[in-house]
Amino acid sequence: MPNIKSAKKRAKQNIKSYDLNKSKKSTVRTYEKKVRKAVAENKKEEAQQFLSMFFSKIDKAAKTNLIHKNTASRKKSRLTSLVSKVNS
Repeated sequence: MPNIKSAKKRAKQNIKSYDLNKSKKSTVRTYEKKVRKAVAENKKEEAQQFLSMFFSKIDKAAKTNLIHKNTASRKKSRLTSLVSKVNS
């Protein structure tokens, strides 16, 4: 339990940022799942739409150091190649 005022404030900030970061990471994972599901169902147009939204979300996450930039790049590359292989 923090005793110093600044430590109390920092503890509150940590809780708030944890919740926000958890939400953003969850959103990124959700869009990745949507892309993979659309690919599994051979829906190329839908997969491309979700891929576009996924790019936006993951780029913002990488920009704010929520995930590493190389991780974002790797995920984008793998999903792009997955979508390009869909026959529809």
